[in-house]
Amino acid sequence: MIDWLQALVAPLNQVVFTLGDNGVTWAELLGFLTGGVCVWLTVRGHIANFGVGIANSAFFLVLFASARLWADASLQIVYIVLGFVGWWQWHAMRRIGGATGSVAKVENAGRTELAGAVAFVVAGTAVLWPALRGLGDSAPFLDALTTCLSLAAQWLLNAKRLQTWWFWIAADCIYVPLYLSRDLVLTALVYLLFLGLSVAGLRSWTAAARTRPERTPAGAR
Repeated sequence: MIDWLQALVAPLNQVVFTLGDNGVTWAELLGFLTGGVCVWLTVRGHIANFGVGIANSAFFLVLFASARLWADASLQIVYIVLGFVGWWQWHAMRRIGGATGSVAKVENAGRTELAGAVAFVVAGTAVLWPALRGLGDSAPFLDALTTCLSLAAQWLLNAKRLQTWWFWIAADCIYVPLYLSRDLVLTALVYLLFLGLSVAGLRSWTAAARTRPERTPAGAR
């Protein structure tokens, strides 16, 4: 890493307190706080989730790079880019739909969208797994699988598809034991929180989708 970049992120790698036998750094603590707020805002369908999510990804980028979870670290860069894209998409949906406030409407994904998301997860994991193993990733298969699940979930989230929560829930169920195995206890706890919020999000968005006028979802055949 470039020297100036190391100096920039060094304060985030300082231990704030210990949790059991594990030190919690500023990056992990701030990732915990911004992550909880981000998912809460997403459950509420609030567009501010993207701004908080971008900050969350920056903190987790530092954390996962230090833990040698290279796919998860790289994923945060993609999240930052997709966060800006999603922010723009939700603004556009509000303008097109004439929505007021900060809420864009929830819609169901079409069969083609879902099939594409699942195919991406399967193919992406198959490609990424050996690549991460070659890079010395500490958990190559699980890192590859959760990365692809999360990317599919983010893509569906940007389009505000109800089924985004299916993919987040699947990813969170893997992330919790993965981070516990890497002694990232607080991060495992925040992903446990994410799991609970994702279940709440699925219920909330399901109710919201039912109150909307029905129309043919994008990608349906």
